[in-house]
Amino acid sequence: MRTIRIGTRESRLAVIQAQFLADYIRRFVPGFCGELITMKTTGDKILDRKLDEIGGKGLFVRELDLALREGRSDVSVHSLKDVPAKIPEDLPLLGFSCREDVRDVLVLPKGTTALNPLLPLGCSSARRTIQLRKLFPQMEIKSIRGNVLTRLEKLDQGRFSALVLAAAGLKRLGLEERISRYFSTEELVPAAGQGILAVQGRLGEDYGYLAGFFDDDSTYCALAERSFIRTLDGGCSSPLAAYAVTDAQGKLRLTGLYAEEGSLEFCTDTVTGRREEAERLGRELAEKMFV
Repeated sequence: MRTIRIGTRESRLAVIQAQFLADYIRRFVPGFCGELITMKTTGDKILDRKLDEIGGKGLFVRELDLALREGRSDVSVHSLKDVPAKIPEDLPLLGFSCREDVRDVLVLPKGTTALNPLLPLGCSSARRTIQLRKLFPQMEIKSIRGNVLTRLEKLDQGRFSALVLAAAGLKRLGLEERISRYFSTEELVPAAGQGILAVQGRLGEDYGYLAGFFDDDSTYCALAERSFIRTLDGGCSSPLAAYAVTDAQGKLRLTGLYAEEGSLEFCTDTVTGRREEAERLGRELAEKMFV
């Protein structure tokens, strides 16, 4: 029996997501089994500052990358939206899972049914912040760090009027009942890769046994969205967003959001083309919006 060591952050959500891959290996890859290797990343340790102040989303993958390079793990599982736009050549992304619900959601404190205008809305990204200012112009928007369960604890302690989180994470945690409202993708354009899991490995190794875990539609969407933010050099703190959808005819429609650094104003635009041209479409939209 060959054991595939799966590197993951140690948060409950990250472990659940990595377990999806372990379960796939157990069920569909004869002679293989998956073992989770959990670790706390730098991004998990530093919670008193915004991500853009301490190095961006790369802080959530640094330790996982090191484990891959040193041979302590065989693959890593990430929430794709946490993966930097540019990745090391020796640690390629191998593929992408089926997409969970891509939308952002509003979560109220337990026992409440409406926003308290005297308390701030909590969110963790510039992308959400600039869009929420348009939707809730009278509300204070305040940064909140920590994993999903930590943020919910702060919410229920009365420190926030509500949180804006990803539906995917709440659903994977079995906390769908906490969702008070779903935002449409027009109201809040999602983060690039939101709801998709990425599997990362080492260059030159054979990972063919994982092929069945990956999803074609998610792959094209992921490639388009990441191409958009990579062209604009986007990181976790950059006010950028990208959301792609495919249809039965093989067409891909990509929506992008862009704001200049430090600006509360943003613009959105779309491009449409063949899904096989996903990366080109991402570059095209970025160049169209930046000029």
